[in-house]
Amino acid sequence: MTTTSEPRWLALMREEAGRTSMRALADRLNYSRTTVSLVLSGTYPGQTDKIAAKAIEVLETPAVVDCPYLGQELPSADCRAYAMQRAPTHHPTKMAHWRACQKCQNNCKGEQQ
Repeated sequence: MTTTSEPRWLALMREEAGRTSMRALADRLNYSRTTVSLVLSGTYPGQTDKIAAKAIEVLETPAVVDCPYLGQELPSADCRAYAMQRAPTHHPTKMAHWRACQKCQNNCKGEQQ
């Protein structure tokens, strides 16, 4: 029995397109919606190595991210937890961290774990 599984980059693209939209995925990868559509349908006439590399670069969740607020590395799951929690209005220090997460370049809050 032969089993073929799709490449990781293609699975990441399908997951992101399903979670957001094909337009959002295309914008995030800096490719046209048509190109993304053709790649996802398996009918793209050219080589897919450049879009594959871009998909891995943009969509692969790092195991660890540098937290500019804390000045240290955090597991991406912790980063996402900080960003996704409700605003901690009861604690000024935690509130400052939460606000920083909302504008952070790492912005783990939208990623699926």
